[in-house]
Amino acid sequence: MTSTANEASAHSPAFDTLSTLLHTRYSCRAFLPEPLPRSTIEAILAAAQRTASWCNAQPWQLTIASGAALARLRSALQSHMLAAAPQPDLPWPREYRGVYQERRRECGWGLYESLGIAKGDREASARQAAQNFTMFGAPHVAIVTSDEALGVYGAVDCGAYVSNFMLAAHSLGVGSIAQAALASYPGVLREVLGIGEDRSIVCGISFGMADPAHPANHFRTTRADPASSVVWRD
Repeated sequence: MTSTANEASAHSPAFDTLSTLLHTRYSCRAFLPEPLPRSTIEAILAAAQRTASWCNAQPWQLTIASGAALARLRSALQSHMLAAAPQPDLPWPREYRGVYQERRRECGWGLYESLGIAKGDREASARQAAQNFTMFGAPHVAIVTSDEALGVYGAVDCGAYVSNFMLAAHSLGVGSIAQAALASYPGVLREVLGIGEDRSIVCGISFGMADPAHPANHFRTTRADPASSVVWRD
């Protein structure tokens, strides 16, 4: 980057706003029950729709459940997780290795510590993991899908969309969390929400107003130094 570009970015209000959103957004794991106004949700959707995608395919499609539909989904997922193994449309990571395993453990242990769960307390950690299927009490959940024919790159585009959705939500004071766990049981999602077999279920986004008093919402993850993610070639 040239010195001129450095100076421009350092003094850009737009960059400062985006940087603040990126640094202050967090995964919300406890929500207040009150639903959001439809206009707020539509504003988030309109902003996220500007996400870039391969060939402008815009493969994402959201099925948003609230109220009675969300209650049915919670009940079905909680029952199913006790009786069946996960069968996601997209394969889980084969293995977390090296630094990726270290970061995963750091994240998990940090969350458990914030909740008073001791290392090695498998029963308590399992209870916390099961909270994924309650959507952490959120009043809304968006199930994000892609056209199954688009494969991994459709999912990549959806990942960019999910990030922008959460940043847009955060800019309006709305909490959110992306949840791969909700893609564990695609058959349940299809049955309860009427999602077609031609859609690959990528993840869910639970969202609503955060519960500021809940200890889970005081936990923050760290980020690696940007230099660790870049290789320069001149």
